[in-house]
Amino acid sequence: MTTTPMRIVHCVRSPIGGIFRHIRDLAICQSEAGHDVGLVCDSNTGSAFDNQLLEELKPRLALGIARFPMQRQLTVQDLTATVSLYKHIRDLKPDILHGHGAKGGAYARLIGSVLRLRGQKAARVYCPHGGSLHYDPNRFEGRVYHTLERLLGRLTDGLIFVSDYEAAAYESKVGHTKARSRIVYNGLTPDEFTPVPVDEAAADFLYIGMLRDLKGPDLFIEALYNIRLKNGTAPKAHIVGEGPDEERYRNMVRKLGLDGAITFHGALPAREAFKLARNVVVPSRAEAMPYIILETVAAERPLIATRVGGIPEIFGRYANRLVEPGHIGKLTTAMEEALADPAKMAQQAKNLRSCLAETFSVDLMNDRITTLYQEIQGIAPTDSSTPAQADSVSAVPRAQTVLARSNNR
Repeated sequence: MTTTPMRIVHCVRSPIGGIFRHIRDLAICQSEAGHDVGLVCDSNTGSAFDNQLLEELKPRLALGIARFPMQRQLTVQDLTATVSLYKHIRDLKPDILHGHGAKGGAYARLIGSVLRLRGQKAARVYCPHGGSLHYDPNRFEGRVYHTLERLLGRLTDGLIFVSDYEAAAYESKVGHTKARSRIVYNGLTPDEFTPVPVDEAAADFLYIGMLRDLKGPDLFIEALYNIRLKNGTAPKAHIVGEGPDEERYRNMVRKLGLDGAITFHGALPAREAFKLARNVVVPSRAEAMPYIILETVAAERPLIATRVGGIPEIFGRYANRLVEPGHIGKLTTAMEEALADPAKMAQQAKNLRSCLAETFSVDLMNDRITTLYQEIQGIAPTDSSTPAQADSVSAVPRAQTVLARSNNR
């Protein structure tokens, strides 16, 4: 693959969670390959844990990290933010402007288009990471965001989807894209495929993720309560993470009398959190391609997850184990079964881990994304290891699993 050095700027609103994990891994790989990389993101989002990750990343990026106030929703303040972002990005003279998430994608494509009008040939690349695609197209908010996506699609040179599901959702809700598109799974590093043993005093269940309703921590708490109603005793559990609804979940735990069963933590590295409990529960209502699922499977931890987004693509032929999203009864049953047969859960974890490493590699993720950049710029041949249909959203075979697709990623 051609390795012509490029100036790459990543733009994201919220530098937290899986979306930031994706950017961080990608930026480090690109920097190590000799590219000049920078990041622009929101200045108001993130805990001390998240800010520490940004500080650790900063010395590795030749173009630095710049933070500006960015609102989650559409507001008049976006105009001021856009001007500030434009001036900063203009001075960086990027070859690639890569937007992540709905807001980061809007900034990147609008600013990239202005730069092109003024003579800078910045390629405009966008990865939704779920984002606006989570909105219901039949609701007013969904119609607004999907209309904006269609308009911004005309200003897009490259589209990257993190799962087959996300590519299908984009085509269904936004429409067919004329931009170069590619499905690139999130990737893990080789050392993340080392199994993580639990502590001797491990609890029964762990929730790890953002504390917001979309991720389902309320369902996790309610399932623990249901088990207590049935058995008289609630399983022990840990909740690891931070988010806008944390206080509401703490109040919910107190109201249900689960204070002695559930322990809240702040944000922790995933592999450290895995030691806290024998089973991981990911009860999300919506996802794209969640890193926490990949990290849990790679660490060989028993996992209960919902059938949403790209999660079935990770589970492959084991997707029948997934729980219907938002169904508290089925989530409760799955957790009861995990308590009743830990040996079965352990064997399932071992089986799932064995088929993950080939497809979900950070090096493969970086190679496919960087190759797309170069193809857009006309400085690299088409990736001959990938069939042409894999780069077309409309041609993606929806029924194929990860196992069936592992050789053409």
